[in-house]
Amino acid sequence: MKLTNYSDYALRSLIYLAVKPEPQMLANISDIANSYNISRSHLTKIIHQLGQLGYIETIRGKNGGIRLARAPEEINLGILIKQIEPDFALVECFAATAPKTDATEQQGLPITLIDETVNESSSLTKQGCVISPACRLKGVFFEALTAFVSVLEGYTLADIINNKVELAALLS
Repeated sequence: MKLTNYSDYALRSLIYLAVKPEPQMLANISDIANSYNISRSHLTKIIHQLGQLGYIETIRGKNGGIRLARAPEEINLGILIKQIEPDFALVECFAATAPKTDATEQQGLPITLIDETVNESSSLTKQGCVISPACRLKGVFFEALTAFVSVLEGYTLADIINNKVELAALLS
């Protein structure tokens, strides 16, 4: 399992905002981008989405900026990743666009396992892997994915910034 840079930068942004010496003081995107040596334009999209999701508060204007909208204890890493990670399709027999199954709905994952069977209206080339109708590997991958997300759901932002002083020193 590999998360996108988008998710990585979202987590880094939240860490930055959480370890500021005065959390209520506003930060700006340039400060975060410079601290991590990442693209400001890419970070702008991430900050916008984090604002839409209610993780950060954005204040416009001359003296504007951003800050956490929730306490670090209220930001669950697994929930955040499920909201911002665009694709959990580890293999081609997972699809983001197919109807959801009970198993994927319960996990809150934006995927479903495709039941790939051959019929007159579709061909194997459209459906992907030729062994998919009998393959049990997709179930193993789904179990691994849900375990991965489950571990993340056991942690909050507060858990990963308990060394706040050390992190703040590295980011200044």
